[in-house]
Amino acid sequence: MKLKKIPFDLTVCKIKSISDINLNSDFYFINKTDDELSLVCKTNDTPSDTIARDDGWRGFHIEGMLDFSLIGILSKISAILADNQISIFAVSTYNTDYFLVKAKYFDKALSVLITEGYDIL
Repeated sequence: MKLKKIPFDLTVCKIKSISDINLNSDFYFINKTDDELSLVCKTNDTPSDTIARDDGWRGFHIEGMLDFSLIGILSKISAILADNQISIFAVSTYNTDYFLVKAKYFDKALSVLITEGYDIL
């Protein structure tokens, strides 16, 4: 399986309004529930007035389109990283999955995934 490195730093934050988001940015995830509005974005694009924020994330995305019938792809990756004391923050799109690790563990995650047979682009 091929994983692609996301080439920039990421921030996970809670925001007040969608109007706080730079919708012209080329990368962001928005998640709205009945009690929060969350955003994953490039650190440089983080809104200045967040409710809470956690900087220092790096990410990978699984290459290609993943069929909804596929089972365990993200589970396997998270288990491999968990076995190496690396936690993840996962987000999904219609086509594929993304997972973030704290930047201080990025190189270790990269090494572990390569050792486990993942092709990293």
